[in-house]
Amino acid sequence: MFNSIEDIKKAGFKGFKTIQELLNDSKVIPNVKGIYMILISSSEKPIFINPGTGPTLYKKKTNPNVNVKELEMNWVDKTIVIYIGKAGGYKDDGTEMDATLKSRLYTYLRFGKGKDVRHYGGRYIWQLENSKKLVVCWKMLPNDDPRSFESNLIQKFNTIYKKRPFANLTGIMHK
Repeated sequence: MFNSIEDIKKAGFKGFKTIQELLNDSKVIPNVKGIYMILISSSEKPIFINPGTGPTLYKKKTNPNVNVKELEMNWVDKTIVIYIGKAGGYKDDGTEMDATLKSRLYTYLRFGKGKDVRHYGGRYIWQLENSKKLVVCWKMLPNDDPRSFESNLIQKFNTIYKKRPFANLTGIMHK
């Protein structure tokens, strides 16, 4: 399910808006918990940039940019899925996270515009030259734990590609 938009749609994902479209109008993003994926329109290797559009986090003085060689090493060929994220779910201590797809993706998009906000995960996306052309899709999970769904998707991806999606810097790794 990681090679075509049709397969991803069959798995229940909706949206399929470019980052630019969502920057122009984020009202289409549902205000419920769920999972989301960032897709590239083809499986061709993109052009990496350094620096990207993500901000240096001033509170922590953390630079989100990495060198191009690291981006190249993380790239996964033959897939359109480059990031899998979650909105909502349960923390390790059992408390519920109150994020929704709308709030989480809004924060993610603001990070990509250089705003000092809390969405450091998936930051490699913002070091792609045409990041605004990437496609965002989501699956609403109002009655399920998005954390489990995200973990399962990353695990399935790892099983196929022996790597995490390009911008997922944590999760299960197969040797």
